[in-house]
Amino acid sequence: MGNSALKSHLETSQKTGVFQLTGKGLQEFPEELQKLTSNLRTVDLSDNKIPVLPAAIGNFLQLKSLTLNSNKLSILPAEIGKLKKLESLSLNGNQITQLPSTMGQLKALRTLNLAGNQISDIPAHVSELQVIEINLNQNQVLERPRCLRIVSPQISVISADVSKCPRLKVLRLEENCLELSSIPVSILADSQVSLFSVEGNLFEVKNLRDLQGYDKYMERFTATKKKFS
Repeated sequence: MGNSALKSHLETSQKTGVFQLTGKGLQEFPEELQKLTSNLRTVDLSDNKIPVLPAAIGNFLQLKSLTLNSNKLSILPAEIGKLKKLESLSLNGNQITQLPSTMGQLKALRTLNLAGNQISDIPAHVSELQVIEINLNQNQVLERPRCLRIVSPQISVISADVSKCPRLKVLRLEENCLELSSIPVSILADSQVSLFSVEGNLFEVKNLRDLQGYDKYMERFTATKKKFS
């Protein structure tokens, strides 16, 4: 990408606080963004070829949304924990194998998207976050935070502890190996989950209605749907 085009994007971002540069074949995180650390609130660098997120990401203290879907990231720097205002972190379709323990410092984080990676160990601190939505589809998760029990490359067991996550409202477990008998009643009856997505497992979704607590889940689902309609 030419310097003039990048300069134009930077000038726009200086005014808007938003930097979006997707599908341009970038092979590194733009060093020029360091000039905007004081005012950038949103960064989207999806569909590029970035292999490393620099430690300097910790300087973007105003950042609320960071999206790096479909790149070549394999690790995250510990400095990501400095982003105290970060609300949304989306890293779908990378090659990430583990998360730094400093993720537990992201107290403002509400959405964590990690589908399509190679994660095999999730720090316990992640389960302490006040996230509303966690997406762990298509990973190789072998060890898990307290809120999610994942015992094989495809999820076949869910711990009832998921119902204890105080703010979790969206639980996405599509395309796994769940059986109807492995769905804890407490998720339907006692949790805050109002969108429980389990398409593509080893049972028909309509059979969820046979489980105890389904009516309570549908009350939450309907209330949420009305709220946003």
